Amino acid sequence: MIEERKLLTLAIPLEVGKVLLGMKKRGFGDGKWNGFGGKVHQDETIEEAAARETFEECEIEILKMEKVGIHEFSFTDKPGEILEVHVFRVDEFRGEPQETEEMAPAWFSTSDIPYESMWSDDEYWFPLFLAGKKFRGEFLFTSDGEIVTAALKEVESV
Repeated sequence: MIEERKLLTLAIPLEVGKVLLGMKKRGFGDGKWNGFGGKVHQDETIEEAAARETFEECEIEILKMEKVGIHEFSFTDKPGEILEVHVFRVDEFRGEPQETEEMAPAWFSTSDIPYESMWSDDEYWFPLFLAGKKFRGEFLFTSDGEIVTAALKEVESV
């Protein structure tokens, strides 16, 4: 089977005691709280894509971010397709988060993350993210977003 790998980004702004998430309003992940991100274009780096997608989705400009994780997501109804998602912690940004056609941003206390309205894998890795850890994960989902298998490990670097 030929593997098709798609590069994606996920950027999550943090401030002391709170995290910025966006309610996805359309497309893949519609109706879920998530970080900001999307596809990496052929002419850009993964970091450039993270910054571009974040600006497009909530109108903030990333000033400082760090890659903290990489996930490989696959779906039972799309064998051979892997979504390789590079996760960034955004430590500094400029601007006030604004609602766009794609996302409606909101701040959440780090003790009140809305896991019940997020992708089911988030409960696995988000605590590591909030604790400042680095990680790698592999998750297999059914077509309706339920986890079939999950593997997550803390790593020294990504």
